[in-house]
Amino acid sequence: MTSIFDTIDTFLEASRPRAEAFLAELVKVPSDNPKGDCAPLAARTKELLEDLGLPVEVDLVPASVVQANGMVSASNLIVRRKFGDGPTIALNAHGDVVPPGEGWTKDPYGAEVVDGVMYGRGVAVSKSDFATYTFALLALQEVAGNIAGTVELHFTYDEEAGGEIGPKRLLETGLSRPDLAIGAGFAYSVVTAHNGCLHLGVELLGRSAHAARPDTGFDALEAANGVLTALYASRKSLQTRRSKVKGIEAPTLVVGLISGGINTNVVPDRVLLRLDRRMIPEEVPDDVEAELRRLIESAAQKYPGISVRIRRILLARPLTQLPGATKLIEALVAQATEVMGIQVASAGIPLYTDGRHYAEAGVPCVLYGAGPRDLLEANAHRADEKLVLADLHAATRVVARSLASLLIR
Repeated sequence: MTSIFDTIDTFLEASRPRAEAFLAELVKVPSDNPKGDCAPLAARTKELLEDLGLPVEVDLVPASVVQANGMVSASNLIVRRKFGDGPTIALNAHGDVVPPGEGWTKDPYGAEVVDGVMYGRGVAVSKSDFATYTFALLALQEVAGNIAGTVELHFTYDEEAGGEIGPKRLLETGLSRPDLAIGAGFAYSVVTAHNGCLHLGVELLGRSAHAARPDTGFDALEAANGVLTALYASRKSLQTRRSKVKGIEAPTLVVGLISGGINTNVVPDRVLLRLDRRMIPEEVPDDVEAELRRLIESAAQKYPGISVRIRRILLARPLTQLPGATKLIEALVAQATEVMGIQVASAGIPLYTDGRHYAEAGVPCVLYGAGPRDLLEANAHRADEKLVLADLHAATRVVARSLASLLIR
């Protein structure tokens, strides 16, 4: 394997300028989600891949499906490279990003490089993995005679909306049937599990009345206060549910949005709440939702004249380690440790990702890609998102070497 790794390393060392230019071109195309108009980035990605000599299959998601998913446009891209008979390994990364927000000192679409660090929205999460996976595949072509199997690149554009019309669609429609998968990563560690997430919309309905006669109405905001009190009180008990997965601690609950009321002098007849409940891998999502619904309904029932409606907005199931993932983990840990020059471990993360769709389809999946020791170092989802370019190149070596070791003849 030493000579194979040497060939891979030599190719990637010479390809550094091209990889950085490739990433910069992706960062320069806005792909904020919402609003989710991501077809332009998919088109640009296709051009860049074809310029590198990689054939690209386009899965154009029907407009009605895209709109039902709360987006404007989306296409999925697949690159397949068969090196002979053997397992199929899929590499998935997403091109949609959260909107830039305020506080930037750099152009969020400028891909500016300062002292070896590239800045821009999505440069870390996860346009960097487009570059990592693409150039890892190109490096494998340099040792094609020594490996057997198929490598697929799955570049999708709806992770911020849940991944339903991206990786989940590719798997459910049979456009891809991989044996193993590597998903977009964020740090030096090899991620083997992550939290799930449940978003609920809660609507409290009462009856409006003049503020001079509040006794003639039913105050939805007062009821909402009771529901909020019950939800916040429940967070203490969540801290007693500890995960056994390193890197993951306990479930969390956040009420992130509240709206309602008519005017200052009117008893509120309607209040909306939106909440985020993170689930550790050991929890059962359906049980978590049922528990939350009971808690909310019980709290609302204490207020006469109030009715409550609860709607599931999103359910992202936790990523758990499936049988067969061990070979992926061992390969990535070994190569990351050698390339980084430090002991790299496997761990879980409290986020949720598209990797769960592969696991739910029975495909062993772990996460690995360019990033710092901690996601917060990259300013992911914050102003001045950044990526140390040395980390990009190191991750590409790790992925290429790991794939070679898994596909060796």
